Amino acid sequence: MLPVEQLGLFATPRRLFTCTPSKLGSYEDCPRRYRYSYVDRPAPPKGPPWAHNSLGASVHTTLRNWYALPTERRTTAALPTLLKSTWVREGYRDDAQEREVYRRALDWLESYVDGLDPADEPVGVERTVAARTETLALSGRVDRIDQRGEELVIVDYKTGRTGLSPDDARGSRALALYAIAAGRVFRRECHRVELHHLPTGTVAAHDHTPQSLERHLRRAEETAADIMAAEQAVAAGTTAPDKAFPPSPGPQCSWCDYRKTCPVGQQSPPRDPWTAVDRPPANDDPE
Repeated sequence: MLPVEQLGLFATPRRLFTCTPSKLGSYEDCPRRYRYSYVDRPAPPKGPPWAHNSLGASVHTTLRNWYALPTERRTTAALPTLLKSTWVREGYRDDAQEREVYRRALDWLESYVDGLDPADEPVGVERTVAARTETLALSGRVDRIDQRGEELVIVDYKTGRTGLSPDDARGSRALALYAIAAGRVFRRECHRVELHHLPTGTVAAHDHTPQSLERHLRRAEETAADIMAAEQAVAAGTTAPDKAFPPSPGPQCSWCDYRKTCPVGQQSPPRDPWTAVDRPPANDDPE
């Protein structure tokens, strides 16, 4: 009989990479931004708050609180009070712009809620779901999880200026990982993911197959492996942080919270915090 040491009974367990879809996405978008957000301590100072983030947070919280109301109170009439009580004021150019954006957000919400059935109770609203693999300890908070027939549907609210397509839903790593995690938490099939774009009142949807969800999961694990390798190289002193976490320059640099810290990001033109809520749609708009 082999000694217990050779049987591996006392082997050190493999460390799981604890993450959210947004954490993985941060590295995939720009390893340098990931380093500033999750590796460097203390983290570099961020720039000023963005108005489009304030707008998105206000709309999301309003919808969460709308679903928390008793069924008989889930009407469009409840929205002005809900939005006002959760409104985030940071990032706007001035009071006039803030008031205009508030009215715009209320119009979106009233139009969106008008198409909902108040009695249709979601399985979860801003529900945290989680899943484990051999390498990942994954968790994330889903805007809404519906049940339609025997299956679950992942719903993600969007408030950006530009519209969305089914390709956006199909290619979203976050939505796919939410579907995997929700399916495991609730022990139900979950293949459909939807992006609900409130400014246009449109829905971009995709029905995943088990194979497409598996591909997204494998790519997430590959990203996690790259992150762990980079972190270990920096910790061991074998690779400089700037080399282990290189920048990925592009239009997104203008919107980066760490633009002033990153020498590469500083080469991109800065954006005012209110830009994304104040101008016509553009391909480089955030969200």
